[in-house]
Amino acid sequence: MQELDEVKVETRLTSAIRLVDNKKMYDEKCKQILSDKMILAWIMKESVEEYADVTVEDIAKYYIEGNPNVGSTEVVTGKTIYGLPTEEIGLTAGKIFYDIRYRAVAPKQDTVVELIINVEAQNKYNPGYPLVKRAVFYDGNMIAGQYGIEFDKMDYNKVKKVYSIWICRHVPKKLSNSITCYEINERNIVGKVTEKKENYDLLSVVMIYLGKAGDEQDSNVLNLLNRLFSEDVGNEEKLAMLVEEYGIERTDKLKREVMEMCNLSQGVEDRGIAIGINQGIKQSRIEMAKQLLEKNMTIDFILDVTKLPREAVEAL
Repeated sequence: MQELDEVKVETRLTSAIRLVDNKKMYDEKCKQILSDKMILAWIMKESVEEYADVTVEDIAKYYIEGNPNVGSTEVVTGKTIYGLPTEEIGLTAGKIFYDIRYRAVAPKQDTVVELIINVEAQNKYNPGYPLVKRAVFYDGNMIAGQYGIEFDKMDYNKVKKVYSIWICRHVPKKLSNSITCYEINERNIVGKVTEKKENYDLLSVVMIYLGKAGDEQDSNVLNLLNRLFSEDVGNEEKLAMLVEEYGIERTDKLKREVMEMCNLSQGVEDRGIAIGINQGIKQSRIEMAKQLLEKNMTIDFILDVTKLPREAVEAL
């Protein structure tokens, strides 16, 4: 009997570990898909004011510099650690990395403005602190991290504007299908001073709160992301949408990543349900044990009825 219980515990533990591993792999696929330049261009078109009058095609082709770094740039130091995510975990334990970070330029009259942009995919809306505060922290580190790299000797003219864009799923209904920007604004307390906006407009946070796949909005990026990350939309439908509606090239890499993301999403959901059921059964047994104890039933009787370990019942 004890061996059978140990097998059950091991099975639940194994399922939980697999669930965590699947979630990590799912998150990684989400980042890889989001780092496609055309998908980033759609996000930037509606989230970054500098691109309001630029076509999505031009943003992807001319204004995103190089290939975005995915999960390899540390938030605090700004250093890029090569080899992630396959690098030994011991070397990166305790470190926090930007999901996606890249450089971009934007047209500005007869010149261009240089930007550093961070995009984060967030599945948990309420991790125990306000996400907006974390986003501002990320912006602050992208500003501070420019010293010694983008400029030195107090040459603050070269400070580049930064954006932290957060794509949030599973949000409260009152927030769903909304895009909100937080930025620095000028406010005179005494007097009427007017500073050039470019001198203080150096960081912005954009929160994109997603809804459901069927929630058609007057926003291309919300419609795109709602369907892309929906568990109710299959991989072929997602690929067709990306290609036919949003002009994204159907490469073997994109096809593979969308398919793997969909499969992992289903695995996460199935294992999550199974673990939830197991946890629910255990909780029900504990409640039953409490009620039987209140009726002065013997511990042996309670153990026989609830199948709980003796230690758990004695602890009650």
